[in-house]
Amino acid sequence: MVHAVEMLNITKKFGSLIANDNITFKLNKGEIHAILGENGAGKSTLMSILFGLIKADSGTIKIFGKKVDIVNPNVANDLRIGMVHQHFKLVEVFTVLQNIILGNETTKKGFLDYQAPRKKIINLSNKYKLNIDIDAKISDITVGMQQRVEILKMLYRDADILIFDEPTGVLTPQEIEELMNIIRNFAKEGKSIIIITHKLNEIKQLADKVSVLRRGKYMGTFDVKKTSVAQMAQVMVGRKVNFNVIKKEAKAKQIVLSVKNLSVNKNDNKKFVDDVSFEVKSGEIVTLAGIEGNGQSQLVKAITGLINPNAGKVIMNKVDVSTKTIRNKIELGMAHIPEDRQKDGLILDYSLKNNFIVCEYYKGKFQQRNFLNFKKIDEYADQLITKYDVRSSSGKDSLVRGMSGGNQQKAIIARELSRDGNLVIAVQPTRGLDVGAIEYVHKKLIEARDQGAAVLIVSLELDEVMDISDRILVMYEGKIVKETSPKKITMKEIGLYMAGSIKVARNND
Repeated sequence: MVHAVEMLNITKKFGSLIANDNITFKLNKGEIHAILGENGAGKSTLMSILFGLIKADSGTIKIFGKKVDIVNPNVANDLRIGMVHQHFKLVEVFTVLQNIILGNETTKKGFLDYQAPRKKIINLSNKYKLNIDIDAKISDITVGMQQRVEILKMLYRDADILIFDEPTGVLTPQEIEELMNIIRNFAKEGKSIIIITHKLNEIKQLADKVSVLRRGKYMGTFDVKKTSVAQMAQVMVGRKVNFNVIKKEAKAKQIVLSVKNLSVNKNDNKKFVDDVSFEVKSGEIVTLAGIEGNGQSQLVKAITGLINPNAGKVIMNKVDVSTKTIRNKIELGMAHIPEDRQKDGLILDYSLKNNFIVCEYYKGKFQQRNFLNFKKIDEYADQLITKYDVRSSSGKDSLVRGMSGGNQQKAIIARELSRDGNLVIAVQPTRGLDVGAIEYVHKKLIEARDQGAAVLIVSLELDEVMDISDRILVMYEGKIVKETSPKKITMKEIGLYMAGSIKVARNND
């Protein structure tokens, strides 16, 4: 049998780190094949080799039986290999059309030809029901729509082998279902699909086969229909994983965070956040649930200081911090795991150890006679790397830019949860993490709650909302439309409030 893709005995090292250790992977035509593994297991590295972004140290690649040398993405495109990256490769000031043709432009009488590409892109969008405005700027469309642009980029280049790197990590439940339907249609047409993911339930719903990597090694390929979620998880992390979140009853005490009549305006005088009020007490976890684009991002940014509110107050530990700086809020005890780890959570060209101390570098524990104490910084970094299992090529000296998305997320979580504070604000804290890491992060958030912190979480994952919350606030169109608890509402009902099918102004259970 001739395979669509054969990667034979692939090895890739980064310094002392063996990212891919003699891995063999095979993909059939018309197959949906998932690649599963912990953060830093080597999944993205393997697919970056297939797409020509990285050169393997050794091994062979065959496409439909023919040995190939994929030295860059242009060669991959010529071989009809396309890739949707975990962090999208889009120019925000360009339109959808301009992004799709970028690098593959055609000219007519010396000028860029937009007419023929426009027709082809519209036809592809209609054929696969992507429903996207090709004249919209990237900066003006949702994350879900940006992903569709990346898919159109592949289709425009006539790709038959499609690689999706963490495709559902930034999508709402509705967008995930739509994407799954699109991928299924690709497979029916005979396209061969590789999906890198941590989400075991999505593998069960979508994939035909799953290949598992662990710490750079190939652990085997399994028939998804014959393999349970628990079995996949155990092969991936090397131990049994507890999928049930274990926590005691919350013991809410004094108010730590009070948001009063907060509003954040749009440019057109409409409101991202519309007169929102709520409280978070020490010893409880409050989760903001909502479909992306309903004001949660702007609400959290206004609370944490990334933007200023247009009206209302943010009170933290009885201090009005509405216009205080981010450092002021950190000094009052705020920890913040932001929505966008690369833009707001990390300094990508700093080392891992320097990212660990960016909130506290000026404090005495990292200084000696007003100079940075590098010995203490190194010791602290090593402690966090071990405790939170943050993996990288050069340990604490690794540039954060070169780390996997999941390990970037673990670095932020390690930094924020290791500081002394009494307010934890976490936006999509488990985005891009494997099941073992998710289990650990949930445990640490619950520990923070039990040690007296007030915890505010924003999550698009309904399973996470139901599992970890003590109270749930549902946002729709900038307002809180429901306040309840996991014991008093079903997942389906939450989904209806999130979608605006039920609108109740501050309806309390």
